[in-house]
Amino acid sequence: MVGAKQSRLAQLAIHLFFIGLSVVFIVPLWLIVAISLSDEADLVVHGYKLIPMTWDLTAYLYIFDSPMTIVNAYKVTMIISFVGTLLSVLMTSMCAYALSRADFKYKRFITFYLFFTMLFSGGLVPYYMLMTRYLHLQDTYAALIIPLLGPIFYIFLMRTFFQQLPESLVESAKIDGAGELRIYFTLIFPLSKPVFATVGLLQLLAYWNSWDSALLFINKHELYPLQYLLQVMIRNIQEILANMQNSMAITDLAQVGKLPTESMRMAMCVLAIGPMLFVFPFFQKYFAKGLTVGAVKG
Repeated sequence: MVGAKQSRLAQLAIHLFFIGLSVVFIVPLWLIVAISLSDEADLVVHGYKLIPMTWDLTAYLYIFDSPMTIVNAYKVTMIISFVGTLLSVLMTSMCAYALSRADFKYKRFITFYLFFTMLFSGGLVPYYMLMTRYLHLQDTYAALIIPLLGPIFYIFLMRTFFQQLPESLVESAKIDGAGELRIYFTLIFPLSKPVFATVGLLQLLAYWNSWDSALLFINKHELYPLQYLLQVMIRNIQEILANMQNSMAITDLAQVGKLPTESMRMAMCVLAIGPMLFVFPFFQKYFAKGLTVGAVKG
């Protein structure tokens, strides 16, 4: 009886701990949404509040002043995110599958070569020259997709998962006459959904949040991804504020506070992270298992 009571108290303590931890994670997100819906004058006078003192959609009206610009940025981001994720997971998994095979002759050399690239890079200037002068990828979708293809860490992650699959499965498939591609797609892929889902989600987030490739290689406004467009909008409003402060009289500086600077920043955050909040639940059941790949070896 005492043991059962202690067990219930322990479970209650664990549940309370994780409820508190969840609140810690949820409150900042709730605060971002609340600020984005707050009046700018209230933010200046009263600071941040979890519940807006005055509900105001001015920040969103500023952002959607040219709605097709935002829609086009979403389109570009969705294209590079889903196409890039698909290609990246395909390349990463195929390379990892080859390195996981015990009968692959050059796996040690290739593994060392891939690991070496994690320690050193060619530098920004050669990277820029390669993409623009030799590959001629400036102002193309490829310039936004190629730089994030095939992260080496994910190759090693997937290789560790594939190594845990019984070698006898591949051998029996070969005896039945299956080729390498058929073994990969009909045998390895169905058994490796956790690691595929984990790598796919992480790559999707990487492409969705990518902006540096657009900064380097994109000059056309119609190819701006969402994250880079939001940065451009923030920079533009900061320049507007600076120009207004320099040109207006001291008595008129109060007008500057009416521009939704803080609320606009938070509204941009909501627009940027919103779609990913709906994507994550579909990967959640695989995510924990995929992250712990190789944590226990026996």
